Amino acid sequence: MSPTRKRTARPKPVGLALQGGGSHGAYVWGILDYLLEDGRLDFEGICGTSAGSVNGVLCAYGLLDGGREGARQKLDDFWRGVEGLGAFFNPAAHLPFEDVVPGWPKGSPIALESLKAIARLLSPYQFNPLNYNPLRDALERHVDFERLRAGRGTKLFISATNVRTGKGRVFQTHEVTADVVLASACLPTMFQAVEIDGDPYWDGGFMGNPVLYPLMYGTDTQDIIIVHINPIERPGTPRTPQEIESRMHEITFNASLIKELRAVAFVKKLLERGWIKDEHRGRLKDVLMHSIRADEVLRDLSVASKFDVSAAFLEDLRLRGRETARAWLEGHWKDVGRRSSVDVAAEFL
Repeated sequence: MSPTRKRTARPKPVGLALQGGGSHGAYVWGILDYLLEDGRLDFEGICGTSAGSVNGVLCAYGLLDGGREGARQKLDDFWRGVEGLGAFFNPAAHLPFEDVVPGWPKGSPIALESLKAIARLLSPYQFNPLNYNPLRDALERHVDFERLRAGRGTKLFISATNVRTGKGRVFQTHEVTADVVLASACLPTMFQAVEIDGDPYWDGGFMGNPVLYPLMYGTDTQDIIIVHINPIERPGTPRTPQEIESRMHEITFNASLIKELRAVAFVKKLLERGWIKDEHRGRLKDVLMHSIRADEVLRDLSVASKFDVSAAFLEDLRLRGRETARAWLEGHWKDVGRRSSVDVAAEFL
């Protein structure tokens, strides 16, 4: 069923910043699906990290290949096939310990935690020496990267972390390959580093989850919408080992984003208070910030659930994303192009 909406003469251009987070990327799938169906926003640029890179590439290529419906179909086709990519999201769960240990409780929470503990003793160079990654086949099946690189549609900015230098690198549309997306989604405890231009790369979330500055200075739109996966706030104090680990991961993978938002808030303060000389104001862009948060809607999910690729779970996340996008548009669509709908300093700093 199409969402109820008022059509405008021209959709409003925005930049999207898509967070990563394993199978929770299906939540972003739902958000993108609704925004594309609604039709009131145009995606001028997309920054993505990890699963956000996967969603961004699928969306951008789908728009290039078949417009809004093409993008929705690409995302749908990919995520409905993710259940067969279980080894990508949790290769440790596919080690044959149940064949070695009699009565191994395969599929139980205890089994998952035990498998994770054992996997920590082995590097991906040991338990996956052939460096098999099913995501590569899926990406190349759904995306013609040569055509994507030559396209003049939505601008892509895919982030990865250079293992040698410890610095982040942002790959733009004309540089995006399957290797770039794999690098952006490369968790070092799960996969061998991805080599690009002679350098090894890991997950982009270490340096930017996601990065924002390419949207500020690489697109014309003032509006940036951050699509969160990792809750920033959680009530209470984590006490169990699982709760502590889960919260540590959330804080770690939000840290780079919050640091960049601090810089955004500082620049806005300089501009709003007139602390920049007129001859230099043009060098700084006064962006309008928007945020589709995950604090409430994903609060019941732990980091461990990012390895869950069951069809029922992914569909649940998709529906949560669609409802979140519907509510956000209802409350904030009129802000787009006019003012920020989030107080960066108050909400994030």
